[in-house]
Amino acid sequence: MASSLTKDAAQQGNPAGGKTFFGHPRGLATLFLTEMWERFSFYGMRALLVVYLIAGGPDAKDGSQGGGLGMPEGNAVAIYSVYLAMVYLLALPGGWIGDRVWGPRKTVAVSAGIIMAGHLCLALPGQVSFFVGLALVALGSGLLKANISTMVGHLYDGPQDPRRDGGFTIFYMGINLGAFAAPLLIGTVGQTVNWHLGFALAAVGMGLGLIQFLAGSRHLSEKSSVVPTPLSREERISTLRKGLIWLGVAAVFYGAVGLSGNFTLNWALVPITLIGLIIPTAVLVRIKRDKDLSSVEQTKMTGYIWFFVAAAVFWMIYDQGGSTLSAFAETKAGDSLLGMTFPSSWFQSLNPLFVMALAPVFAWMWLWLARRNREPNTIVKFATALFLIGVSFFVFVIPMAMSADGSKPNPMWLVSIYLIQTIGELCLSPVGLSVTTKMAPMKYASQMMGVWFLAVTAGDCATGLLSLAGVDLSGTGMIGLEAALAVLAGFAVYMYRKKVQQMMGDVH
Repeated sequence: MASSLTKDAAQQGNPAGGKTFFGHPRGLATLFLTEMWERFSFYGMRALLVVYLIAGGPDAKDGSQGGGLGMPEGNAVAIYSVYLAMVYLLALPGGWIGDRVWGPRKTVAVSAGIIMAGHLCLALPGQVSFFVGLALVALGSGLLKANISTMVGHLYDGPQDPRRDGGFTIFYMGINLGAFAAPLLIGTVGQTVNWHLGFALAAVGMGLGLIQFLAGSRHLSEKSSVVPTPLSREERISTLRKGLIWLGVAAVFYGAVGLSGNFTLNWALVPITLIGLIIPTAVLVRIKRDKDLSSVEQTKMTGYIWFFVAAAVFWMIYDQGGSTLSAFAETKAGDSLLGMTFPSSWFQSLNPLFVMALAPVFAWMWLWLARRNREPNTIVKFATALFLIGVSFFVFVIPMAMSADGSKPNPMWLVSIYLIQTIGELCLSPVGLSVTTKMAPMKYASQMMGVWFLAVTAGDCATGLLSLAGVDLSGTGMIGLEAALAVLAGFAVYMYRKKVQQMMGDVH
């Protein structure tokens, strides 16, 4: 997750003067609530996505609510993976639009409107409105993702502001609060009342976020309205021309495929998954081959590629918590605990709950170990994360095998899997963000955070491509294979830790 904060709160971040938000600029409350409601809508829709896609289909459980799209589980996993990959891929152009076209504040307002429109499309029945809505939510989320973090940064007086880290901690609590509440509310309404009412509830959440953002924008820094490096007239014309050309090519191509009667879902999904694999590779190669980089920066980029590939493997498995694991929870796992029956979407609240509970513990633990010179370095933390994500899928094999005869495994199996994955996430995600900023070449200092998110895109696109190729990701053998891959990757990172540390230079 990002971290950059700016401007004296009593002046720029808190123009009204005395009132603060837990000792922080008033603008932090605006951004906290905007992000909370955006994550509420995002994670609510995410909790419903796979179960809605398979509802009424061949993989749906007996007696489940109808009205879904009735897709096979493999197609549902592919759509989910591609959607999630595009959210992170679109964060790159989202940041570019904020920097060069609209400025962060306007970009966030527009993106919130796009997200709300997307959820409203999802609330309409039919495949066409569903895919249009999904595309709009992905586009809006990508636009919002980078720019809202930048606006938090504008509230403080540079990196030396002592409230900086605390402000981002509060901001990210909004993420987890929204993510925790959404499956419990939106998931329950969608699964037990009506799918489209659940999606509509997500639109209401984003609408509330947009209203309070517009109402509270007076507390934001003036920097948030500034376009840092605006496009020149020539650049605008060139960019528009190129965009229209590519749009025309796509329209002609898909129009021809459609008119020929050969169009299937794969015609749309396969190119997107390939793009999601090609772009991260191309970006890394371009940076690595840049002749302006010093020999030290070149060596650091070589070392960074290790972390990037490791992260892609991690996210490939981790993000199946909302697809493969979600489908298993819906179709094969037990749905009652301590005498209480609950919808499968509730499992999606476990990760943010565990993050809120464990993140302070991990922060304290790393400091405690550091004071005794025993804190594991970045490489060991990455290896540990890969090992844990692999272990989580080895555990997953057990309830998968138990369900083979039609029995319903205890929900605690899934609880334990999400817990192990969250511990792995806390070993990799914050550390990955930190090492990205430390190893970034000076020329690409601001772009490297987007490069880190491309690891998520690559991992999810790999999952999507496997599903589209007909690989059964819910099969016991494939789950075991993915688990073994992650554990072996973690072992490889650990075994080569000294070599990677040498490439990292002065970064520890």
